[in-house]
Amino acid sequence: MRRIDQDIAQRTACIGLLAAASWCAQADTPFELGQITVTARRIVDPALDGTISASALWRFDAPTLAEAVRLVPGVSATFDANGRRNERDIFVRGYGRQQVPLSIDGIRVYLPADNRLDFARFLTSDLAEIQVRKGHASVIDGPGAVGGAINLVTREPVQPLEVRAEVGALLDGDADGDGWQASATIGARREYFFGQVSGSLLDRDGWRLSDDFSPTPIEDGGRRDESSLRDERINVKAGFTPNDSDAYTLSYTTQSGEKSAPLHVRNVPPNPPNSYWRWPWWDLESLYWLSRTAIGDRAELRTRAYVNRFDNALFAFDDATYTTQSAAGRFRSFYDDEARGGSVELGVRLSPAGLTRAAAHFRRDEHTEYNFNRPTSPTFASVEPLQTSVQETASIAVEQSIAVGETIDIIVGASYDQLDQRRAEDFNPMQGLFAYPTGTVDAWNGQVSVDWSLPRGDEIGLSISSRARFPTLFERYSTRFGTAVPNPDLGAERGTNTELRWRRALGDDGRLSAAFFYHDLRDLLQTVIVTAGPPQLTQTRNVGSGETVGVEGAVEGQLAERVRAGAHYTWMSREVEDELLPGLRPTGTPEHQGLAWLEWRPIPALAVTPSFEVLGSRWSDVTGGGYRKVGSVELASLQIEFTLPAGVRVAAGGRNLADRDYSLADGYPEPGRSLYVKASFAFE
Repeated sequence: MRRIDQDIAQRTACIGLLAAASWCAQADTPFELGQITVTARRIVDPALDGTISASALWRFDAPTLAEAVRLVPGVSATFDANGRRNERDIFVRGYGRQQVPLSIDGIRVYLPADNRLDFARFLTSDLAEIQVRKGHASVIDGPGAVGGAINLVTREPVQPLEVRAEVGALLDGDADGDGWQASATIGARREYFFGQVSGSLLDRDGWRLSDDFSPTPIEDGGRRDESSLRDERINVKAGFTPNDSDAYTLSYTTQSGEKSAPLHVRNVPPNPPNSYWRWPWWDLESLYWLSRTAIGDRAELRTRAYVNRFDNALFAFDDATYTTQSAAGRFRSFYDDEARGGSVELGVRLSPAGLTRAAAHFRRDEHTEYNFNRPTSPTFASVEPLQTSVQETASIAVEQSIAVGETIDIIVGASYDQLDQRRAEDFNPMQGLFAYPTGTVDAWNGQVSVDWSLPRGDEIGLSISSRARFPTLFERYSTRFGTAVPNPDLGAERGTNTELRWRRALGDDGRLSAAFFYHDLRDLLQTVIVTAGPPQLTQTRNVGSGETVGVEGAVEGQLAERVRAGAHYTWMSREVEDELLPGLRPTGTPEHQGLAWLEWRPIPALAVTPSFEVLGSRWSDVTGGGYRKVGSVELASLQIEFTLPAGVRVAAGGRNLADRDYSLADGYPEPGRSLYVKASFAFE
């Protein structure tokens, strides 16, 4: 079928999908087996989806996933609900981390306890690209993608020898050192084999607040207290490619991190109890097998198998000295998760105009945890027994693509997902070690899209997708330090997404696009008050509903021989309703969001790229209850890059050059003016 052949993955890397940035670098070849793909021409619509190339990550200096997604219209990063955990969440058209799965080379990263992924922990400097799917993510790729999907794609060598390296210094607004970052990749390809090793590192002593920040009793300004972090990742892969159609790879990724948690700046000392948190380690590990095998001329079999590990520790201290853990409620909490799973996908071309794909997925998650309570107390220190929870998730999916003549592509997909909670243990001093009731939750999913090519290069499309996601262990069973009542009978929540999109080519390599989207939300998992107290008790229930409506627009093109420019803008309105929670506000997403950029090359070796970002106000939780509007800021950035001989590039730049004082979560100000210098080298 036209536009539905194996060249889709190659075009994905080289067609600019972002209005924010779309440079195609031949040196950054994506790992084809690690991509998630959507058949038909939806994949080349910049208003719908985004593929952030390695060149764009360099040009806009986005060292982490949380910083990179601002390049995609309709996607924003923010703090977690109240900022306390110092976690960056990503919202894709209003859907957060629970509804938008994250994968590395197509292998999902999932934390069964609470799935509280911190997107600032995922480094980008050694990636080939980042794929972002919005609204309509194929059921073939697995369960849980209610609002889209994000996939980090590593590089794949194509030359006999490839070497790349990057190093940079992070500076504050006064050009004082904040930290440094580095990455390196070495790979080689022979006729039938390839191998590659890559690594990246981000080490930051902290960051500086805006000079406009008004000191408080908690935060005196200057370098933000408890803002240090360190993250590193190593990826190793080996592949066997016996012919042009088949490929077999084994990959290993290990990622480790540590971080602190800045305090709410407006709390009156002493801070609320249990505020002083640190994560001494936040580690991920994955071993995975990916394959592609042609079966004759009309069929293809893909397989995935993996073992994932997550090792995490959270320490709660008595006070801002971070030295003792003796008071009630202080602890050292240890998580250890292991996931084993895989998938099989078969694609068959039954006719020249039709491609049928079917997939089966299975995953087994085992979560273990325990607390060392009040560890520095000579009287009350205690160690809990190990608590284990086990769940199994299975999914079967089918997708049919049909070409009608030369102008219309239709895709219809359906899937059935099932979560089987096989074990759920907890501990408290009164009951000792005990087990909660378990059970099974299931859901059907369906989606359809129609794309139509019009004369003069216009394209329009309509898609409808209804997807469900299952509750986490935290939502079902957590007592939240004794303030919540477990609810083992929680069901799945559902989002139905409708989108109308339009695209027009501008010249040889420009584009103008727009999208209208509407999301209908049902059975949302909400925390409600069940006992007024004292003490007040809450419970998670399927009681919420809501809707999201929005418009995106994007444009990019050549303004002059040496000037290229682009911009994107999103307007979005979210409403969430819950009869038990009057005044409920949807947090984390701005009503208005936009980015404009310009690339000027006065000489071929010099690139000057200013950009201007607009973030509208958003609702944020307030410590102690209620909501407050935060945000509404304009940020100016600039990068100046010079290309030297022998594959060397050097660049200097900065973000928030006007040194604006702003927050994305109430009481947690963002960095002021930040600068950087960096250099990269590529040999192939």
